[in-house]
Amino acid sequence: MLERLEMEGVGPSPRLSFEFAPRLNLLTGDNGLGKTFVLELAWWALTRHWDDAPSLRRADWKGRSFIAADIRGVNSRTHIHHELGAQDVQIFVPPENGLTVYARVDGSFSLWDRIRNGRRDGHSLVPSLPAYDFTPDELWNRLEKDGRTLCNGLIHDWVAWQIKNAEPFQRLKKVLAALSPGAHEPLVPGEPTRISIDDVRDIPTLQMPYGVVPLTHASAAVKRIVGLAYLLVWAWEEHVRAAEFRNEPVTDHIVLLVDELESHLHPRWQRLILPSLLEVVRALREDVKVQVIAVTHSPLVLASAEPLFDEAQDALFMFDLVDREVQATKAEWRPRGDANAWLTSEVFDLKEPRSVEAEQAITAAKAALKDPNLPIEEVRRIHNALYRVLRDTDPFWPRWLARAEAAGIDP
Repeated sequence: MLERLEMEGVGPSPRLSFEFAPRLNLLTGDNGLGKTFVLELAWWALTRHWDDAPSLRRADWKGRSFIAADIRGVNSRTHIHHELGAQDVQIFVPPENGLTVYARVDGSFSLWDRIRNGRRDGHSLVPSLPAYDFTPDELWNRLEKDGRTLCNGLIHDWVAWQIKNAEPFQRLKKVLAALSPGAHEPLVPGEPTRISIDDVRDIPTLQMPYGVVPLTHASAAVKRIVGLAYLLVWAWEEHVRAAEFRNEPVTDHIVLLVDELESHLHPRWQRLILPSLLEVVRALREDVKVQVIAVTHSPLVLASAEPLFDEAQDALFMFDLVDREVQATKAEWRPRGDANAWLTSEVFDLKEPRSVEAEQAITAAKAALKDPNLPIEEVRRIHNALYRVLRDTDPFWPRWLARAEAAGIDP
């Protein structure tokens, strides 16, 4: 579990620091303020693996640049301190028996398993094999490296598990059920099918309300969620096998890093995905704990967190641009009640949960309500603007009509 992450002279801000909660951590804020960057550094801290180029020192930074983190395992804590530009000779000890899964917004995934991706060097663990990095195509078809097959891929494994009715397939069905968009549209496997005379593979299918759909023809949302479900089950199965092979205990916790949790999902699904993620790990094993660090721009995701949010286990971090500097602060949790209230809260900073034109018209109308001496021509202009952009059932009308009538305007 990642307890703390700190960076100085790195990324979009001179200094950022996070004290992560043990269960749920939500990162929200405007685009381009570094939320994905924080996920990348969290991934590095947990795995000591860079997916792309290492984080770069800020060009305008005169002091030392470093990344630091505290990680808690089953029986120990690990501190990492990495200075950019300095030779890092510290032996990295990953958290005991941890699994870390990183779901990116482009449909790619990364996985790090302490047992499979680490080897013993004396009494410590040091990185051995690189993490498993999956492009969308590799996740579905096969992941290979240096002539070795690291993963057979979703299409092959799903069908093989299903034909044998093996335990992984039963686990996959439970995970799919947990991640489904609702009881009206459950993710239920159908019978594998051929989709072309030029492709000899049997392709997994889903039983949708309107018929059976091959996974290769599914929507982007379904593909992303199904890919996550498969990766979790495959990672767990291979972790258990590796633990047996090396005679080591199976992990009791998983860390999930998810970028743009709501990506591709219908609003109805957005309301369910966060509670589902917290529950889905129980489909792997009842006693496994999960820490989620997720980026979201969705007020529905935040509204869905209200019934389950526990300040002792969960945290909300807001990214803001203040005086040309990015700041990330842990927000005091306060339920808002609905998505509109979240939109107009300090989290999203919208004045109105409406169109830009409606917001402008209402802003002008609110100012007019405070000015009894406004010329009737201006009151009429505002009234006409409201009439163009608001429905007659809009809750703002009762506030405005008394002002319009006082100015002699026929509503």
